[in-house]
Amino acid sequence: MPETFHFSAIATISSCFKEKFGIPRQPGLVKTATAELHLDKQFSEESVRSLQGFSHLWLSFVFHKNLQQGWQPMVRPPRLGGNTRVGVFASRSPFRPNPVGLSVVELLGIEERQSGIVLQLGSCDLLDKTPILDIKPYLPYIDALPEAKGGFASSKPQIKMQVEFTPLALRQCQQAEQRLGKALKKMIEEILQLDPRPSYQQGVVSERVYAMKLCDFDLRWQYCENRLIKVLSLVT
Repeated sequence: MPETFHFSAIATISSCFKEKFGIPRQPGLVKTATAELHLDKQFSEESVRSLQGFSHLWLSFVFHKNLQQGWQPMVRPPRLGGNTRVGVFASRSPFRPNPVGLSVVELLGIEERQSGIVLQLGSCDLLDKTPILDIKPYLPYIDALPEAKGGFASSKPQIKMQVEFTPLALRQCQQAEQRLGKALKKMIEEILQLDPRPSYQQGVVSERVYAMKLCDFDLRWQYCENRLIKVLSLVT
């Protein structure tokens, strides 16, 4: 029988992404997507000593919202249009035999708060409250391999859409930026330019209003002709 292992989370993510829909499909695609990693109180400053010398980190985490949904040996990657099947181990599908993910993020800073050690992160693709299993420094000389082959995902996803804000949405965005201290307009543009819809819906124009929870508001938008996304509102 396969061996069974038991792990405990060492940290939790506090992220601008409050639900799965809309999260970039890979880290680094939305540079302005920031998050905080809150280490468990058992970990003191000593556990992160010298970590500030590294610009990026590897995070091992749990797909905690997928635990009840199981997995299949074949999946349909969005990069292949959602129609072609590949083996689960040839994909980065979040539905895996063991629901463990791996993400490389920017390390923007380290803070020691009353609640514990907090790592400030950038270029994130992590859902709010994601449990973290381990943290390792990213080493460019071994982790970046220019000669590596990327299979069916050999190139970075291309920007698919242009993003336009209605006057109301722009005003609400400016108010939210002042309230939260984040570059929200740029982040919203980076998220929507990649078109977060399922592959089978991409290219469809309709009156449907899409929405995702971002930070402390609901972002709402529509798809228009000529690959244009119109941001309608940011509703708190």
